[in-house]
Amino acid sequence: MTPPDCACDDEPYNGPLSLEELVQIRRMMGYPAFGGVNSGQQSWRFFQAYGFNEWRIRNMSPDEYMQIRRHLADCHRLEREVYGASGNLDTDQAAVWTRNKSEVSDRIGIYRWARMQLCQFMGIPPGPGLTGRGTAIVI
Repeated sequence: MTPPDCACDDEPYNGPLSLEELVQIRRMMGYPAFGGVNSGQQSWRFFQAYGFNEWRIRNMSPDEYMQIRRHLADCHRLEREVYGASGNLDTDQAAVWTRNKSEVSDRIGIYRWARMQLCQFMGIPPGPGLTGRGTAIVI
């Protein structure tokens, strides 16, 4: 079951995360796409980098799953608000209303903060997509 789009619903689903939710958690936490079974995920490099994260994500208590879903709903809402702010970029001043020139960066900052809160709650360090660090290639 996909969680509702509001972090304040009375009785959110508290069962294991769906595959779609797992993808969204990884994405919100700044981790790259997981790939298919034949993508090399069985190698020691995969388990060294992501194995603990996967174990942690898949082994939470029902109450923790509910909280994770609340965080995800908040992150999705904030992400949509960042994209929605682009509708105001063409207007610098209209009547007495003046556009907040830092609206997009402000919204991105709040969205980034919410994603970091998800990482902190789950006890998993933020991924390279959230920290701004690239991935290292080990040969």
